[in-house]
Amino acid sequence: FGLGLLAGLAAFFLPCIFPMVPLTVGFFTKRAESRAKGIRSAIIYGLSIILIYVGLGVIITLIWGASALNQISTDGFFNIFIFIILLIFGISFLGAFEIMLPSSVVNKLDAKSDSKGLGGIFFMAATLAVVSFSCTGPLIGTSLVAINTDLLTPIVVMFGFSLSLALIFTTFAIFPSLMTGLPKSGGWLNAVKVVLGFLELGLSLKFLSTADLAYHWGILDREIFLAIWIVLAILLGVYLLGKIKFSHDSDLPYVSVPRLFLATASFVFAVYLIPGLWGAPLKAVSSLVPPLSTQDFVIGEGSGVSSTADHSGKKKKYADFLHIPHGIDGYFDYEEALAYSKEVNKPLFLDFTGHGCVNCREMEAKVWSDKNVLKRLKEDYIVVSLYTDDKTALPESEQFYSKVLKTQVNTVGKKFQHLQAERFGTVAQPYYVLLDTKGEVLVSPPIGVEYNIDTYLGYLDKGLSEFAKRK
Repeated sequence: FGLGLLAGLAAFFLPCIFPMVPLTVGFFTKRAESRAKGIRSAIIYGLSIILIYVGLGVIITLIWGASALNQISTDGFFNIFIFIILLIFGISFLGAFEIMLPSSVVNKLDAKSDSKGLGGIFFMAATLAVVSFSCTGPLIGTSLVAINTDLLTPIVVMFGFSLSLALIFTTFAIFPSLMTGLPKSGGWLNAVKVVLGFLELGLSLKFLSTADLAYHWGILDREIFLAIWIVLAILLGVYLLGKIKFSHDSDLPYVSVPRLFLATASFVFAVYLIPGLWGAPLKAVSSLVPPLSTQDFVIGEGSGVSSTADHSGKKKKYADFLHIPHGIDGYFDYEEALAYSKEVNKPLFLDFTGHGCVNCREMEAKVWSDKNVLKRLKEDYIVVSLYTDDKTALPESEQFYSKVLKTQVNTVGKKFQHLQAERFGTVAQPYYVLLDTKGEVLVSPPIGVEYNIDTYLGYLDKGLSEFAKRK
């Protein structure tokens, strides 16, 4: 919802929408027979905007469905598709081309907006939605795919997006005098669009990275990802200082204070990223960049990934392509980890995770890195990280049909997704479960995202206490 609100606010300052404010205010001023009727019409206009965009969210949900949205959000080739779409959106915002709906649609809606009554107001709102599509389309699309998708996501994003626009336009329609405080339309509107274009290009890499990790292609390692981000951040800063000019940009006679601060922030971000090329953890962006295990060159104490062999020297299952951060010497297969936990008489820490799980990376960077949490995971538990979105094919002898997932389990990811769904009734990540040596749950219910370190430590300690009782 918050992401939708921010996207709606950003959309207002784009050249497709901002210049429409005086047109909208003029539309209601001419129609209003009295102030009361003008206020009522403005409110109906705002509600119409919300209805149109939320209706689009409902349509998206009905077409795809909850389970389908959850599946495709972690699918490698779907992430490639989203990468291409965001790349096109970003290039469009830089001014290479415009994404437009057919002019016939715009003309028909515009003609109907001239009619009196509620229908005219609704079609005025529809005209705004259609005319502004070249700007709002990329923003809405980015917002919808920027987070893991479930049944309500499209509706909630659309509601937040439309609520921002509706409140702004309704307020100006009710209080036209506020327009005097708005800056005049000009080249700065296109600058907003270009800045969003740079942001979309940077965000698109996250989806390419997710597919790259799931299929182990190795085309977008951490240092390559960071290098591209550093270049984009520097180019954005140079653009804001007026040293780069795109096709739709106006001449920049001087650099305003806001531009200077934004350019400074962009350069600072680039400088912050540079140590990451040599293995700095970069906790502020750790949830978006590829894991440290994909980096070829790290200064210091190695990449902090888990060992590929167990205590007896035998190679761990899936350890040649899966990793656990912070040097945790764990496992990647449930049965293998359970057998070892029985052997050493230690409880099991199940980490249901995924290559494309943003919250998983955030938890690993901000919670697992705590010295007390890390000490317990390394010394008191047998950690097993189960990647539920990995696309590595299973041998035919290990494949089976999952009734709970209603699909053929033919990859490593589906194998552990089936385990999570069958035993714990969820496919959400991250999901942390503490088990004894018999595979029985120690602490119920298990937990997911929990950024409070004390709470997380309490969960781990409670598991150890319960394990001691059962021993």
